Amino acid sequence: MNLPLLKAEQEDDVDRMMSVMEDAFDAHWGEAWNRRQLSDSLISPATHYLLIAADGETPKSGEPAAGFLLSRCIAGEEEMLLVAVRREYQGRGLGSKLIERFCTAARERGASELFLEMRHNNPARSLYEANGFTPIGRRANYYTLKSREKADAITYSKKLPG
Repeated sequence: MNLPLLKAEQEDDVDRMMSVMEDAFDAHWGEAWNRRQLSDSLISPATHYLLIAADGETPKSGEPAAGFLLSRCIAGEEEMLLVAVRREYQGRGLGSKLIERFCTAARERGASELFLEMRHNNPARSLYEANGFTPIGRRANYYTLKSREKADAITYSKKLPG
């Protein structure tokens, strides 16, 4: 069986996203995806991503990314899977810009509601809430951390205007 392959530009983007993820995610929590997980997710036509440069624009070919957002669209809903901004650029509004662009793109794809799930003590909580996401549920002991500790997950949603 022949599996679909990523296009060359997507492979370059995977490199850029992996570089951001390695910098932005604290290894203690074990939340960063590996290259295979990221590449495999991009094979699906329901998976979308955005890159952002340090100046808030879309990075040009070959230019490093300061951040990215990965999402999946299913039946009028879209779920943010990963959001990451390099540590040196955090606190400059790049995460909010990524979420704003994600909301616009998701609406254009026909989504009426957005979802995300995060570890209960994730510091990105304030970013999501500042961008209109509201907690709607909690899953006890959902995540297993690298230390084998358990952590609750919080599910958030955001309705998009028609």
